[in-house]
Amino acid sequence: MSAPLPLTTIQPMQFTHGCASGMSHRWRNGQYCAIMTEAGIVGCGIYDLHTASEFNLGIAIAKGTPAKPLVTPDDLLDALIVGVTQEAQRMGIRVGMPGREAVELMLKYGNENKA
Repeated sequence: MSAPLPLTTIQPMQFTHGCASGMSHRWRNGQYCAIMTEAGIVGCGIYDLHTASEFNLGIAIAKGTPAKPLVTPDDLLDALIVGVTQEAQRMGIRVGMPGREAVELMLKYGNENKA
C-alpha cells in the first residue's frame, strides 16, 4: 500500500563538499523534487528561472519526461541540467552537467563564500 497523498519527504544527503537537504513533494498526478544547499537549489523543471533570476537566486534545473519523471532527490543526481540562473553560472554550473556535479559546485561555493 502506498503512502497517502499529499506526501512530502525531506532527507539529508551527503556529498564531497558537504550536506544538502533532498526534498520530494507528491500529490495526485504530480510531483516535484529538489536538493537544497546553502548557496542554492538543484531542482526539477517546476522551478521558474525568470522569477529566481529576479531575486538573484542560484537555481539549476533538470527536466524529467512523462516516461521518466523526476520524483525523488536521487533522481536529480544523474539528470542533466537544462537551465541555470546567472547566480548559478557564477558558481560554475553549466547546462549539460549532471545534477550531482551542480550540487557539489553549490556546496563548494557556499563553503568558500560564507558571510
